[in-house]
Amino acid sequence: MGDLETAWHDAVRALGGDHPPGDLAGRYAEPHRGYHNADHVLAVVRDVTALAADRTAEERAVLVLAALAHDVVYDGRPGEDERRSADWARARLAGLPQAERVAELVLATIDHTSDDEVARLLLDADLAVLGSGPADYERYRRAVRAEYAHVADDAWRAGRGAVLRSLLDRDPLYATPAARARWEARARRNLAAELSSLGDPP
Repeated sequence: MGDLETAWHDAVRALGGDHPPGDLAGRYAEPHRGYHNADHVLAVVRDVTALAADRTAEERAVLVLAALAHDVVYDGRPGEDERRSADWARARLAGLPQAERVAELVLATIDHTSDDEVARLLLDADLAVLGSGPADYERYRRAVRAEYAHVADDAWRAGRGAVLRSLLDRDPLYATPAARARWEARARRNLAAELSSLGDPP
């Protein structure tokens, strides 16, 4: 978990602050997290940093903090989880001029759409896993299913199928040109293959 805290400290210092991460690492180690754990959030940090290479140092630091905070509350309650994650970020970063901006970016992950160019970088990084190689995508698929182990197979297939179709219906899937170049084609193949595996051909 040290990498989480290192990323946090580096980003806060880049903004001129001195705000400890508190229970950041502990939250991402919660046992019910199959996918939304430290590995996921560090991947989002990595990918958003790459996508934001041409942004200002302040914007990159804000994006890293938003990436670290965006799933800090994960109880399987869409919308409420993101709002509570934003509240967590505001509390942890209280007094930092960019605290509200970090919270705004976290809130953009509620419906995963935004007209904000910086927010779009975070949203695309959050979906980068969809464009990963076969082995990594399979690990992602299994990890997400593990988080919903309490859901019966029939209900899972119906719900997951709806999610996959909604993603495939997005055109483009990724909002930024850099993300589309990196992940769009492979993500569509992965999503279509998983949908077919559920007995619901795209």
